[in-house]
Amino acid sequence: MNSIKKDVKELVLARIDVMPPNRNVIIGSYGSFNKEQLKEHVEKEDEIGKKIIEIQLAFLKALKEGDIYKKIDASNTARQ
Repeated sequence: MNSIKKDVKELVLARIDVMPPNRNVIIGSYGSFNKEQLKEHVEKEDEIGKKIIEIQLAFLKALKEGDIYKKIDASNTARQ
């Protein structure tokens, strides 16, 4: 993902914008980031920003393909 397309970047930034301001996100060994830090890294398109974009796109793809719902359903079935 050398150069990130503008529309993808805008989508990820919009998703970050709707996060609660007091919520932090842990990204593997990179550490914990607040909303503003996430946005800064995406804007800079640095290593962490690219990882944030990769994670967001993977989530949206899983949502589109129904994988998220399958995992939720499997989790609910296991609890019963």
